[in-house]
Amino acid sequence: MHDESSRHLPSPDRLPGLRRRGFLAATGAASLGAIALAGCGGSGSADDGSKGDGTPKRGGRLRAAFAGGGASETLDPHLSSLFADVARAKALFDKLADYGPDLSAQPRLAEKWESNKALDRWQVVLRKATFHDGKPVTAEDVLYSYRRIADPKQAFRAKASLEPIDLDASRADGERTIEFVLKRPTAEFPNILAAFGAYIVPENSGESADFDKKPIGSGPFRFVSFAPGRSAVFRRYDDHWDGAPLLDELEFVVANDESARVNALLGGQVEYANELNPTTARAHEGKGQIEIVRLRNSAMQAFCMKTDRAPFDDKRVREAFFLIADRQELVEGSLSGAGVVGNDLFGKGYQYYAADLPQREQDLDKARALLKQAGAEKLKVTLDTSAVAAGFTESASIFRDQAAKAGVTIDVKMGSKDSYWSDILDNGTLCCYRSGAMPIEAHISQRLLTDSTTNATKWQHKDFDTLYQQAQSTRDKTERTAVYERMQRRLYAEGGFLIWGFADWIIGTARSVKGVETKAPANTLDWARFDKVWLG
Repeated sequence: MHDESSRHLPSPDRLPGLRRRGFLAATGAASLGAIALAGCGGSGSADDGSKGDGTPKRGGRLRAAFAGGGASETLDPHLSSLFADVARAKALFDKLADYGPDLSAQPRLAEKWESNKALDRWQVVLRKATFHDGKPVTAEDVLYSYRRIADPKQAFRAKASLEPIDLDASRADGERTIEFVLKRPTAEFPNILAAFGAYIVPENSGESADFDKKPIGSGPFRFVSFAPGRSAVFRRYDDHWDGAPLLDELEFVVANDESARVNALLGGQVEYANELNPTTARAHEGKGQIEIVRLRNSAMQAFCMKTDRAPFDDKRVREAFFLIADRQELVEGSLSGAGVVGNDLFGKGYQYYAADLPQREQDLDKARALLKQAGAEKLKVTLDTSAVAAGFTESASIFRDQAAKAGVTIDVKMGSKDSYWSDILDNGTLCCYRSGAMPIEAHISQRLLTDSTTNATKWQHKDFDTLYQQAQSTRDKTERTAVYERMQRRLYAEGGFLIWGFADWIIGTARSVKGVETKAPANTLDWARFDKVWLG
């Protein structure tokens, strides 16, 4: 769902992953009290949520509370930006692929894919699947969907991700095979198929407004009703290619305030509450009233140093800042312990992550020595932050105090929640930063290449760009992994991201809810997989 890749905007390359609340920010102030909470959940006596013999139980309506986007909400899956949008979209629609727990691409509507030797042509074969109106999902539907997303007149989220595809040259080869022609070798092409917002819709689906009236997808649930900013009701699609959901119905309700979502969960008005804060989780975990689910490694937490301007154009200063950080204190103090320490590399636990590099620890003596070598013994720097994301203001204060011990004076500057993400892309020298889950390859391509549009650290090195192109031109996975490791070693030594932690994404559920996946970061396939849960 992310970089706040998250509540996302037109495209994840402009506004980094879990940025404000949700994928980006909850707009509007609708409270749960304004919502019609129709229907009721399933019932059962077995504590394990089964029939009593250990098997999942069919039936009931699950009600899920998310922060929403007000009257402007839409069911057009290509406009998905909030977590609520993405959860609704994955219930109604499918993508060709989606991200597994390690952020590698897993087949969905695509049954298989295969490249030519040069990695610039890929053949994708679709599995047998049908839309909710009974029509088969075809190669023409896929090409229509991707061309719709790529429309230059539209601001669809997945547009930047699809850029490597030459959609004019790509073609259908029969009903269930697509020949994708690419503009350049792309070893990680399956990541494009899994891109955020790259959902498949029927050919000639029409305008966005049409999706709000009667959307037709190939997902596990089909449309019943939609009231923007209030609720959406979907019903089980019995002919879904991956098997019919156990739930009879799924209802999304909007509750922008975290307290409203928690109170609705505690009061039995909903069975699932997305995005709880660490304090709430601590207060209720293990108490028996509700279940707390922590999705590990869901959000990168960092300080972003601009490498093209003083003082961070000197790599000795950047290394000193790496050594100033007490990462455990930052995790405990700004995330209330709901996370793990980082090691100045994105994607802990993800495919290609360089896990063998030594964990960086605070070393104030070495930091002072590096600053002295750089002629920056009494350095003063401004740290931009905002209440735009959880932990930002807290981490800024903690890091200010840590830096003082190394003789560095940090002036913490509060920015606007509305413009923070666009402001920090080009302005300032040091800022708080956060990103949702995405493949390491996508993080590099969107944020660390000379022409990356969200290059917040201004990391611009032609030799680094060449290594990325080498990785994308390398067929052998072991060899490709070695190239990504070289790139990460470079970033570890002298990059601009001081990545101090990875935050948990926290969900609350009623005790009757079973089958919620606990190992998948937010933004991945198994997050909000309501087709795989049941009510006890």
